[in-house]
Amino acid sequence: MMGLTAEQLRVSLDALAQQEPGFAAGLARHGYPDPRIRERGHVTMLRTIVGQQVSVASAAAIWRRLEEAVGADIVPAALAAASDEELRGVGLSRQKMGYIRSLGELVASGEVDFAQLPADDEEAIALLTKIKGIGRWSAEIYLLFAEGRTDIWPAGDLVVQIEVGELLGHEARPSEKRVRELAEAWRPHRGAAAIFAWHHYGARLAVARATGKGGEKLPL
Repeated sequence: MMGLTAEQLRVSLDALAQQEPGFAAGLARHGYPDPRIRERGHVTMLRTIVGQQVSVASAAAIWRRLEEAVGADIVPAALAAASDEELRGVGLSRQKMGYIRSLGELVASGEVDFAQLPADDEEAIALLTKIKGIGRWSAEIYLLFAEGRTDIWPAGDLVVQIEVGELLGHEARPSEKRVRELAEAWRPHRGAAAIFAWHHYGARLAVARATGKGGEKLPL
């Protein structure tokens, strides 16, 4: 595992708080976020594909059946070679079958090596998005949670946009382009800023619900 640790988050967020009063106020209100750490490797990316557009319970059930079909170690070559019948039997759509085979083929061939992704973040994102079904957001989340890359900035994430606007006192949610511009000054701590944005959103929503004031109905 290589995600950002609690200590790394604290150091980065303290640096951001010194720079941006909005972060300082947000930390005072809701404290530091817990680390979001995932295992490094193709299995984590496979879980991302399996979990797309299904409930947590459904994803868990599909995962159990997938392990039974191709083996608990989830070897990339086995994913690439799995038949339609096998993959359909575990509950996967035809679209996700293609995604899973793409992942298996690219890893088995060595074209995508999760142990040696490019050091440059944009190059790593470009490589990961060669996997069918993996867009920029999924690639960014992998690099942030599984590799702990400190300056990953998923500016296209709706909650990140909402919370940047909230923390900086904007009247309306800033656009993805504006969020990227605003965060340039936060390098190299943008990964921690994103994790804090999700944490701050969740805390705000919890307070709103507890006080009967509702709150945005947006997914974390």
